[in-house]
Amino acid sequence: MKLLVDAQLPKQLAVWLRHKGLDAIHTLDLPNQNKTDDDQIIAIAEKENRAVISKDRDFLDSHILKNEPRRLILIKPGNSSNEELLKIFELNLPVILGLI
Repeated sequence: MKLLVDAQLPKQLAVWLRHKGLDAIHTLDLPNQNKTDDDQIIAIAEKENRAVISKDRDFLDSHILKNEPRRLILIKPGNSSNEELLKIFELNLPVILGLI
């Protein structure tokens, strides 16, 4: 599974996903880092066959209206700490991956 973690989420999530054996990158790994705009993120995700992981509602709108990105994991963890976010992924990773 190939994933692209958006800027509003911690790079630590991409690192954690890699430790779980997944091919995960963060926007900080891209040439424009966190200044990479949504269209560029979508283009990279499509070119590299990655699912986008984001909290950004704009990706949901684009996914629904244009099917871009084709695969999207939209999360709404509220005011969770990075540790709590990783715990959510730890508890739900098989379900999340199964859905995409």
